[in-house]
Amino acid sequence: MADQQILRELITNLLSKCGISNEHAHITADLLIAAELRDIPSHGLLRLADYARMILNGRINPNPNPRILHESPSTILYDGDNGLGPVVSVKAMELAIKKAGQAGTGWVAVQNSNHFGIAAYYSMMALEHDMIGISMTNANPLVAPTFSAEGLLGTNPIAIAVPAGEEPPLVADFATAAIARGKVDLLHKKGMSIAEGFLQDKEGQPATDPGILTKGGAILPLGSTRDYGSHKGYCLAASVDILSAVLSGANFGPFVPPSVAYLPLKDNLPGKGTGHFFGAMRIDAFRTSVSFKKDMDTWIRLFRGATPASGHARVIIPGEPEREAEARNKINGIRMQKKVLEQLQPLFTELGMEPYMDNSELY
Repeated sequence: MADQQILRELITNLLSKCGISNEHAHITADLLIAAELRDIPSHGLLRLADYARMILNGRINPNPNPRILHESPSTILYDGDNGLGPVVSVKAMELAIKKAGQAGTGWVAVQNSNHFGIAAYYSMMALEHDMIGISMTNANPLVAPTFSAEGLLGTNPIAIAVPAGEEPPLVADFATAAIARGKVDLLHKKGMSIAEGFLQDKEGQPATDPGILTKGGAILPLGSTRDYGSHKGYCLAASVDILSAVLSGANFGPFVPPSVAYLPLKDNLPGKGTGHFFGAMRIDAFRTSVSFKKDMDTWIRLFRGATPASGHARVIIPGEPEREAEARNKINGIRMQKKVLEQLQPLFTELGMEPYMDNSELY
């Protein structure tokens, strides 16, 4: 198992070699390590090679100067200056929290950013301020709207973090597609297939090959097919796209720039970069924090105490698996994936870094 501090230093060192400032490298490393700790490797080290290549290829600005373009007492339009998504997003969420502290709620729409990692990381920033946090982003157009043969939307995740009293916070973090693209990438790297109901080929027919996305295929919306409610996932993804991009002036739908280094940028895009949307709501702007948290404790215990369906040990509260994984991985270390580290080896060589490889830690 890999030590998280060693991995954090590896990430920081690699990004610094790419021209990223120490502060921004640390912000990005914290985000990627958080994903690994929470057992979301699809948004952890898997992303590092693409982040680095996009910086080296001039696709991401290594020294951005994000700025506020417009604001009201509770809202901000924020330009990320094409910086690393985690860096832009941490700053934007801090602004949302500051606005909420002043006005009760704060909302920040972001343009000109890039892939931002796990959405829950930003919504959870509000928890220590006795606030509810909300974050979402649009993404590469790999999800086919219901009845469409082509991908026009991203996996477009939403995350909501809600504080409680004696109980841990509730953290709901989910893609609005049947599966996150990163998980498809992992299956593809491992040479594995995927069950029907997640992907379709370029004709809109069911597919089980994770590599189908490189052949014109698409991911299905949350719900899989119309009979199983894919129109609801389509509506959710559309809502995220509009709040993140149409509202902010970022690229929307099929115009979102690719967040992988091997795909070229499209010409004459109508907006600026990838778009995000962040919100923070101060609990005491609605009712006392103490009374709210007491009721949240009751809510959590009520649902946790529900009778499990046959074959299941318990009813899970949103965020519990990730919280438990984080506690476990902080003690035991992070499991590293051989394919992901192999992908990083050329970068280590190119940047004059010592290769990181310990087969006892890989799977």
